[in-house]
Amino acid sequence: MGRGDLTNAEWVRLEPHLPASGLRGGRWNDHRRVINGILFRVRTGIPWRDLPERFGSWKTVYERHRRWSADGTWDRILCA
Repeated sequence: MGRGDLTNAEWVRLEPHLPASGLRGGRWNDHRRVINGILFRVRTGIPWRDLPERFGSWKTVYERHRRWSADGTWDRILCA
């Protein structure tokens, strides 16, 4: 866990608001890492392409953020 990453307590609050994992295969299993990547990008203001590797593929993080913003998932996360 890196500086600024979700704590276990924060994760417990957010997890119920996320789409079910495993429906699309293994790539959907690590929502926590993706959320940490999104939050890192918001905090630092870096371009998506410059996300550190520890968050996974920048494209995955970007696409999930875009999808969650469009379908209301991100709003539910922020309200949790």
